Amino acid sequence: MYLSSLLTKPLGDGPAFTSSENIPDLDYFSGRGAKDTVPLYRTSNADEANILPGLFELLGNMYQRKITPEEFVSYVYGVLAHPDFTARFENELETRELRVPLTKDSGLFEQARKIGARMLWLHTYGERLVPEGDPHGQVPSGGAKCEKAVPGVEEGYPEEFRYNDSTQTLHVGEGEFRPVSQTVYEFEVSGLKVVQSWLKYRMKQGAGRKSSPLDDIRPQRWSSQFTTELLELLWVLEATVEGYPEQAKLLEEIVRSDCFQTDDLPSVPHEMRKPPAVETNAPAQMDFEF
Repeated sequence: MYLSSLLTKPLGDGPAFTSSENIPDLDYFSGRGAKDTVPLYRTSNADEANILPGLFELLGNMYQRKITPEEFVSYVYGVLAHPDFTARFENELETRELRVPLTKDSGLFEQARKIGARMLWLHTYGERLVPEGDPHGQVPSGGAKCEKAVPGVEEGYPEEFRYNDSTQTLHVGEGEFRPVSQTVYEFEVSGLKVVQSWLKYRMKQGAGRKSSPLDDIRPQRWSSQFTTELLELLWVLEATVEGYPEQAKLLEEIVRSDCFQTDDLPSVPHEMRKPPAVETNAPAQMDFEF
């Protein structure tokens, strides 16, 4: 599991953290930034959490139970991954330092953990922290439907898309998706409009800078897989914005609660500021067998 933010530039509107089950590139968060991806584990076999040593013991004593890396990162995500956090701490975030209010109240910790775990499940498309009874690798169906299919022929490949807020209809070429709320259509992460960016890269002419001839290799038609992926994106964002009011209310309660101060926490060991040793017995990333 990988968390991503902007740690080298000021955050804009939207959540302060995003997540991925796949290894993201350096500009994953909002199309900009560098070295802003935080893996949950420091090793490929997940035997060393990328979390301050001694913190779990401190939290365990306070909450009177064992805390796991997944539970802690869920709490962090529940507190940071919504727009009210960046709005509330806009001035403080100008320092480019992302600080987490860590409550001493075990009840508040548990509430934030549950919300964060659900958000991580959604944002990893059902691949991580799967709730009991839910299928692995699937997102819950939302309200948006494909009311008119995008033609699957070459001459019907969409060249543009548009949004009608009065009918809550997203037009993709000749295709129609609704209902799509304006909040979902305008959803952003520090200036990157998620749905609109997704669509721009999948239009006939594509988007973004070209760096090699490989960029000219593009799909010849809109596929049913594109339709499925667009619907899943809309459903994930529907569920995300639906949870924002609860996250905002909880953030207010956490900030008002008794929180850990810097002096309460263990100091960071020098070795934790260095990258972990490379596994010498691991196969090269690009090894192939024929």
